[in-house]
Amino acid sequence: MKVNLALLIVEVVGMFLVIGLLLFFAAGTIAWTAGWIFLLLFFVFTVLLSLWLLRYNPGLLTERMTGTGKADQKGWDKIFFALANLLFIGWIVLMPLDAMRFHWSQVPIWLQVIGALLLLSSFYLFFLTFRENSYLSPAVRIQQDRGHTVVSTGPYHYIRHPMYAAALVFLVGISLLLGSWYGLIVGLALIIAVSIRAVQEERTLIAELPGYDNYITQVRYRLIPYIW
Repeated sequence: MKVNLALLIVEVVGMFLVIGLLLFFAAGTIAWTAGWIFLLLFFVFTVLLSLWLLRYNPGLLTERMTGTGKADQKGWDKIFFALANLLFIGWIVLMPLDAMRFHWSQVPIWLQVIGALLLLSSFYLFFLTFRENSYLSPAVRIQQDRGHTVVSTGPYHYIRHPMYAAALVFLVGISLLLGSWYGLIVGLALIIAVSIRAVQEERTLIAELPGYDNYITQVRYRLIPYIW
């Protein structure tokens, strides 16, 4: 499958610019080491993952770029996606307001370092998930156009939603790295939203994806092994 390289570049560069502007405008300064570390780590990973997908799984890369807004995306998911994006933007703005502009939070350096390590760990979990699941759409939809089947190997052998599990680590890691306790609180709201979406998504998969009902009897946990 041929990937629209122009669209890919626009999406990656656009995301970099938007997140960077939100972070540093809210911070009121560009002299923010933690902010630059996050921005650098996040976009190096985004570029490397995009290049890997471009070479090894261009179909998935195209799905990630164009999967939302399609006719077969569930209506409730379109609403969820819009609200979650608004919450995510608010979270991105809140953390520099907290950590830099108003200094509401005092997060020790050693916890910020742990946050960076958690962020790197989330990247590894994301990569394992992308490598294993060619149907990892950003939208809740049954991809009949792509021969959608159940994936039960790799991280899916242990939990049913490793992408969401990686997102949990990602959200906590960024909040700590940027030094914002308020960011961590809002990050927990995002985690709750992700968990709700996981439950709703499973209802769709059980009803419409052959074999998924059997899969959930074999893999008991959604996001966290031995917990939930």
